[in-house]
Amino acid sequence: MSASHKPKSFFISFEGSEGSGKSTQINELAARLKSAGHEVVVTREPGGTEIGEEIRELLKHSKSGQAMFPETELLLFAACRAQLVREVILPAQRAGKIILCDRFLDSTTVYQGVARQLSADPVASINRFAVGDIMPALTIVLDVPADIGLTRAKSRAGAKPDRMEQENLDFYQRVREGYLLLAKSLPERFLVVDGTLPAVQVTEKIWQEFQRRHG
Repeated sequence: MSASHKPKSFFISFEGSEGSGKSTQINELAARLKSAGHEVVVTREPGGTEIGEEIRELLKHSKSGQAMFPETELLLFAACRAQLVREVILPAQRAGKIILCDRFLDSTTVYQGVARQLSADPVASINRFAVGDIMPALTIVLDVPADIGLTRAKSRAGAKPDRMEQENLDFYQRVREGYLLLAKSLPERFLVVDGTLPAVQVTEKIWQEFQRRHG
């Protein structure tokens, strides 16, 4: 394939608190993109690589994680992200694929920077070091009230709440406020969608935004 006909890569990250519906919307968008003839890579944070999945286990499910300090959490997320960018996202971009990522660096800005109340400057510096020049072209924030998201997360059939899902309501209110503030400050990259709408309506809004931005 000549360079002039190389597919146009596009990187979309999905953000939101626990129970916001990210997994559902990522799957729906991936299916639409594939039906439209796009090559799609779906990945997640933390995780997405063999190293990343081991870090995910430590961050979310390991008993030892209960004693984790916010600074440790920040660095583990960054290590996972650095591996994901170099092993998965960069090669996918070079191949002209559409990348859908369940969380990216904005999660660290909000969860560790805002909700855990770590200083903004080191969080931003560590984020930049981990991702280099890689940034999403579009970030979808699925916005739901904190109490609704937490109820959804805790009611997942057969699912045992992970370490993040065990946080209290005040924590998730800070998460929501952090996302909305971040989206307001970067409107050229963010789209906030009401996650309490019927799933089909959310899917349609995301699809229309992709078409508008991808061209």
